[in-house]
Amino acid sequence: MVRNLRLMTHDRTARACSAFMAAAGYVLAACLPSGAAQAQAAPPAQALLQIDDEPGRISTEEVVITDGPYARQVVYFRSNEAPGTLVIHTSERFVYLVQGNNRALRYGIGVGREGFQWSGLVQVSRKAEWPDWRPPPEMIARQPYLPRFMAGGPGNPMGARALYLGSTVFRIHGTNQPETIGSAISSGCFRLANGDIIDLYNRVPVGTKVVVRHAPSL
Repeated sequence: MVRNLRLMTHDRTARACSAFMAAAGYVLAACLPSGAAQAQAAPPAQALLQIDDEPGRISTEEVVITDGPYARQVVYFRSNEAPGTLVIHTSERFVYLVQGNNRALRYGIGVGREGFQWSGLVQVSRKAEWPDWRPPPEMIARQPYLPRFMAGGPGNPMGARALYLGSTVFRIHGTNQPETIGSAISSGCFRLANGDIIDLYNRVPVGTKVVVRHAPSL
């Protein structure tokens, strides 16, 4: 009789502890800000990609991102920048073409990997269709198999179009690796799917103001 009573008491105690822990976890989750709760979740698979450049891999002009947050779309966007300005948020993986009236055309992008991200104010200094590619020395040091020069074309990692940013070595360009859109993977340039960079290229003239930001402003 005593043994049965002890077992029943132990069972009730275990159930009570389990209920308490579940309730405590629920309360703790409710107290966390939404950003913190999201931070505990596993990052998107795209953000973890570790892919080197693949010269020679073919990607056509028709390739666009059609689904998900990185698809080209008009969004609500508060900004003091004039219509026609490009605003790049590296942390969000988006470039915004300001339209005015708190609207912008948003494109998903791939950005620089850790140690290669930057911010600043530049202008589009030049435009090119099917640009040539000359990998910088630091890229060749990491990937010594890369060619020192590659003519423009569907197999070129620079993709279908390029917008050159001021006097820097950085560009907004296409890619022959559209699956890397949304990732921090480049050496500081910003990449779009070929169909998206062609659309942006046709909307943006030389002299366009480009604002590069690390984090979204409130």
